[in-house]
Amino acid sequence: MPFLKFLRGNAPFLAAGVLLSYLSSFGQTFFISVFAGEIRGEYALSHGDWGTIYALGTLASAAVMLYSGALTDRFRVRSLGIAVLVGLAGACGAMATTSVVWALPFVIFALRLMGQGMTSHLSGVAMARWFSASRGRALAISALGFSLGEVTLPIGFVALKPLMDWRMLWLVAAGIVLCSVPVLNRLLRLERTPQSMAQDEQSLGMGCRHWTRGQVLRHPLFWMVLPAMMAPASFGSAFFFQQVHLAEVKGWDHLALVSIFPLYSIAAVASMLASGWAVDRFGSARLMPLYQLPYALFFLLFPMADTLVAAAPVMLLMGLTAGAQTTVPVAFWAEFNGTRHIGAIKATAMSAMVLGSAIGPVATGLLIDAGIGFPSQMTAISLFFLASSALVLAGVRIARRDLPPAPQIDVTRA
Repeated sequence: MPFLKFLRGNAPFLAAGVLLSYLSSFGQTFFISVFAGEIRGEYALSHGDWGTIYALGTLASAAVMLYSGALTDRFRVRSLGIAVLVGLAGACGAMATTSVVWALPFVIFALRLMGQGMTSHLSGVAMARWFSASRGRALAISALGFSLGEVTLPIGFVALKPLMDWRMLWLVAAGIVLCSVPVLNRLLRLERTPQSMAQDEQSLGMGCRHWTRGQVLRHPLFWMVLPAMMAPASFGSAFFFQQVHLAEVKGWDHLALVSIFPLYSIAAVASMLASGWAVDRFGSARLMPLYQLPYALFFLLFPMADTLVAAAPVMLLMGLTAGAQTTVPVAFWAEFNGTRHIGAIKATAMSAMVLGSAIGPVATGLLIDAGIGFPSQMTAISLFFLASSALVLAGVRIARRDLPPAPQIDVTRA
């Protein structure tokens, strides 16, 4: 199907995916970490203390995601999405109003579950289920919301900090989320329920069948892919989480560091679109072992950058993997395991990613407290990416022989 015809024919559904992925930004590490200095100062927390609190809230959200994520197999994205957005707005409001340190893990839990967890999960599951032959393109377009958030929100909110108290900025975030609720409801007014999809309108996985979550967990492929699922979330989150520390040890102004993040986002957008096309053209099996290699190179080169001018082009490498991360893994689960239980399966993978995003900040924070700066940790991180990619390659080579023929048409209609 021509690209413009594809956009016109599916505009409301694609726009809903973009909106959900954009709003997930308010629960993502790159946004929360903008306020890391203010939060640590408000509650007298060290880097390790703040990382531990962040990890506790994130770990709890990962556990709940195992169950809440499966709700996408039972309820409409419209109904579930509205409930999740109201919860996300409430979490933003709680960050603006809480005044005791013991409440902070609960606030982080709500932000991570409703933002990074459920909102982004809804976007990915919807695209994976509603599209088949054009699944890669749909995932790439919907994921543009992630990059839009990464481009606009850190710079925008850092620029507003001298003008507004940081707590007021969290109320602004809550207002943005609440204003988006009627927009989502309007975009998905014609959405079909998951239960109404006919049997022949679902993509089959390995062995020409639909895999349940239990079956996936008993297959070795999941465990061979798991480290690669956790790595970008863990160390990508750590990079953004430690941005204030990174600016300090490098001797850079925080706003100046944030100003090169759009280069990362530009590369991510290009990678999203390219990887979406590549998924439809070649399948996710060929891409899974390769798409994290730019991340490995990023963590190898960034410590060597002594100036922002040198660091700026290195950010492009990070964006290449980040963009593909939003399309390739989601398509991978649908391609290898089918789409009937994709909500529960992706929720399991999402829980692992959220777990990774908890481990990264706390581990790097504790190492920083021990006197090992984040730049000094990056070479080991690079080696981890290389090892996890090699493990994926081995797993995919074993499993891909059981894949059914690729679909030739889209299964979605309004």
